[in-house]
Amino acid sequence: MSKRLRKVVFPVAGLGTRFLPATKVVAKEMLPVVDKPLIQYAVDEAVDAGADTLVFVTNRYKHAIADYFDKAYELESKLAQSGKNDLLAMVQGTLPRHVRCVFVTQPEALGLGHAVLCAKPVVGDEPFGVVLPDDLIWNGKGPGALRQMAELAADEHAGVIAVEEVPREQTHKYGIVDATPVSHRAAKINLVVEKPRPELAPSNLAIVGRYVLPGRIFELLENTKPGAGGEIQLTDAIEALLAEQSVLAYRFEGTRFDCGNKLGLVKATLAMALEDPQLAEATRGFMREVAC
Repeated sequence: MSKRLRKVVFPVAGLGTRFLPATKVVAKEMLPVVDKPLIQYAVDEAVDAGADTLVFVTNRYKHAIADYFDKAYELESKLAQSGKNDLLAMVQGTLPRHVRCVFVTQPEALGLGHAVLCAKPVVGDEPFGVVLPDDLIWNGKGPGALRQMAELAADEHAGVIAVEEVPREQTHKYGIVDATPVSHRAAKINLVVEKPRPELAPSNLAIVGRYVLPGRIFELLENTKPGAGGEIQLTDAIEALLAEQSVLAYRFEGTRFDCGNKLGLVKATLAMALEDPQLAEATRGFMREVAC
């Protein structure tokens, strides 16, 4: 897997039921963290990793993401006429000019593995990234998690999966790996288990929302039978891939916010506010005030 990563898949077909009633009309990936939606953080990370083709796997009802990355002619015209050039640059800067978006429909909600498989006609047989926007991973001014992983994948000619330690009592919420360390941050995966009970988990090293995978994974997904929850699990295809080539678990540099739940979104919002020079001082003051 020495080819440069060019394509990144975003599985965004979910209904966001944890954020109802807001997600009746707002796609969960469009929920804001300060002044940017979750999908913008995910796309910025993919572009930072070198991607020039972004593949959004969505459902037939969700149009907000496509609208967000489309050109807003009326808005841009009014901002230009008003001389609000900073805001105009912000609106036009959601996507670099050399990057294209491709939207693919997932006809049924049959699991993450099925969502990734829907991207096969666009990705082909080259290595690609998968980013779950629910997982906002922030590394300050350093390289994003996906860029770190793409560089490792190219250097080691291997698939790479992002992992982090979780409390053992939470292993039933994640895919869990058994892995043998090969460096400070990387380990060779021996086994992947989807959502094991704590007493059956081989470790507490959990897969989180970043993957760099070879095109071969599509053929394996096509032959993957429904697993946990009656869904086609990406982890089952990765388990099959292990018999053919090396796949590394990678402890990324950065902080992960699980924005698939309300508390995680709140934490991410506070953290990003503290990163903003215009908001940091006032945010710290507010946090001290409410903590008293």
